[in-house]
Amino acid sequence: MNTPLIDPFLRPITYLRVSVTDRCDFRCVYCMSENMTFLPKKELLTMEELDRMCSTFIGLGVEKLRITGGEPLVRKGIMTFFNDMSRHLESGALRELTLTTNGSQLERFAQPLWDAGVRRVNISLDTLDEGKFAEITRWGRLPQVLRGIDAAQKVGMRVKINTVALKGFNEDELLPLAEWCAERDMDMTWIEVMPMGDIGNENRLGQYWALSDLRETLGQHYTLTDLPERTGGPARYVRLEETGQKIGFITPLSHNFCESCNRVRLTCTGELFMCLGQEDNADLRSALRNHPGSDAALQDAIRDAIAHKPKGHDFDYSRQALDGQMSRHMSHTGG
Repeated sequence: MNTPLIDPFLRPITYLRVSVTDRCDFRCVYCMSENMTFLPKKELLTMEELDRMCSTFIGLGVEKLRITGGEPLVRKGIMTFFNDMSRHLESGALRELTLTTNGSQLERFAQPLWDAGVRRVNISLDTLDEGKFAEITRWGRLPQVLRGIDAAQKVGMRVKINTVALKGFNEDELLPLAEWCAERDMDMTWIEVMPMGDIGNENRLGQYWALSDLRETLGQHYTLTDLPERTGGPARYVRLEETGQKIGFITPLSHNFCESCNRVRLTCTGELFMCLGQEDNADLRSALRNHPGSDAALQDAIRDAIAHKPKGHDFDYSRQALDGQMSRHMSHTGG
């Protein structure tokens, strides 16, 4: 059972993204509706089940674990899970344990996360304007997030800012955001807005800002050098020669990045999504709960799921329609 996980297109699966909760203390307009109905607690994997699930994946060759949500740090008792996962870092089986967060809880969790072995963190931040931040997150407070960033950097974490490109919202902050990140020695990744879930009256097509346009504008002010490196995710990077910082571009719509996909996504209810842009999933919770004394059934279920990983997603805005729109919210699958 120690044979590495290889999908039908000969891609090794070494990266697991785990959503530990669908709940969040923000309501970002491209991610959630304002009045969300969250999952009942009994449907969520317990901390012990999350440990067993992730440990099984690690035993099958997963080397990078990214914890997501919702907002992962609002999950009660979440540090128990991080502390338990640190044993895989100590053994060398896991190369990296990290998370994506909105930053709201980092002020109090930065030190415990560092102690558990977290060395890098991605923080979602779409604007530096306090009023616009309140608008885009509905419930969020920018100063709280900025304090969280300060705390993460103070303990020694490497911080990367993730920004969703939103036409008519943060186009005018392209250069200020880049400069702000450079001043703080932070890299940055821009992400095209993806058609995930029903978000009410928000206009997906109206939000869409192609990163090819963003990059062209950036290139008018900086010298961009393409970088060959990969971080285990879908971003393609450039270096701004004037500042030395890296800027990433995640382009699921204008450029399919699936050819080198090495990751799968586990939800907080134990569903495994082999592709962010497909509805197909596998129920791993049943294999976990129905066989408490052995991981053999869970290993078989994981291997069977990987055998059905598709070649790529179906996101497409090219025909000015929401082709490939997913019915589930991003907070359910994990960012």
